[in-house]
Amino acid sequence: MRILQLCNKPPYPPIDGGSKAMHNLTRGLIKAGHEVKVLCISTPKQPLDLAALPAEYVRSTRIEGVFVDTSVNIVDAFTDLITADNYNISRFFSPDMDIRLIQLLSEERFDVVQLESLFMTPYIPTLRRYTKARLVLRSHNLEYVIQDRIASGERNILKRPYRRYLANQLRAYEMAVLDRVDGVAAITPSDAEHLSKHGSKTKIVTIPFGVDPDEYPVDPGDASKMPSFFHLGSMDWLPNDEGIRWLLASVWPRVVRKYPTAQLHLAGNKMPKDLMAMELAGLKVKGRVKDAIKYMRKRSVMTVPLFSAGGMRVKIIEGMAMGKPVIATPIGAEGIDHTDGKNILIARNANEFVEQMVGLIKEPERALQIGAEARKLITSTYSDHPIVAELTAFYKRLRKE
Repeated sequence: MRILQLCNKPPYPPIDGGSKAMHNLTRGLIKAGHEVKVLCISTPKQPLDLAALPAEYVRSTRIEGVFVDTSVNIVDAFTDLITADNYNISRFFSPDMDIRLIQLLSEERFDVVQLESLFMTPYIPTLRRYTKARLVLRSHNLEYVIQDRIASGERNILKRPYRRYLANQLRAYEMAVLDRVDGVAAITPSDAEHLSKHGSKTKIVTIPFGVDPDEYPVDPGDASKMPSFFHLGSMDWLPNDEGIRWLLASVWPRVVRKYPTAQLHLAGNKMPKDLMAMELAGLKVKGRVKDAIKYMRKRSVMTVPLFSAGGMRVKIIEGMAMGKPVIATPIGAEGIDHTDGKNILIARNANEFVEQMVGLIKEPERALQIGAEARKLITSTYSDHPIVAELTAFYKRLRKE
């Protein structure tokens, strides 16, 4: 099949969860023998630098980008608030991108257009006008669910109504989009269920994030050593920021009081200055790391304290692929076919988070057991090959209709 992949940011280099989700699927589709053309938005935050990309990747994907200034503009956001447009979505639309899309669709024929995330849906009218390809939304997250959870946790009584308004606005938009595409590939079963409740006749399947297990080395570690805890994630994403601040305020001080030599490592892009300067026993903070796999490999236990996210956490899949035990909140582990106590540890509140961390310090061999089971889960359920096969089978069914 000939597939046009429209991305809201460059999928390469795969430096965060969204880009990794896009890149891994691109790679899997190409390996399966399909022809993929990548057209992405080049943003101020994540610009596309073709000269820095591997030549083989550029050749096989024919990747190109169109610059779009997606930076938040207060005036535009206020204008959209008045006009009832959704600024979270509208800032990804650009006449330049639209023109390039028209040119491309006039020159080439595609069987499927894969819209990576809700942010690429403003281009649906142009796609309908210039191609007969099936349009499939790859839903990375239910954006309105994230906004709704953020609103529920918002302590500022002045901000809370605005966040609730944004959540309701996003929900209406997200549900309306269902009737404008031919299919949806949701990244988690819970997201697929949410979308199905809308009552749309649009076909919806679950296509999770996949990895190549061979790319994630397993370090069995030493069961006699106290495990080191870590969190790795972009800190300009609000759910990560709020979760880490909760961990540092409500959990970590209680752990180090019991075990003064315990260590917690934090790293990620856009690490706030106050966290970089924070002095807590056992806490080691740094910003962006050059090699995420190398960073994770040197640490023992992944912590994922999320309370307002949605979709599937790519970092958890990667950590589990490396045989790392993961301690996560229920929302953090959402979308992953896990078994609490076997291949992951779930903590619903501060007390449970402390108990899980202290438990692994007391029994480091248990950390190794959970990590080994986590690796088995990823190998059997989240490998690229079967996931790509399921997606392409879905595309073939849509093309026959």
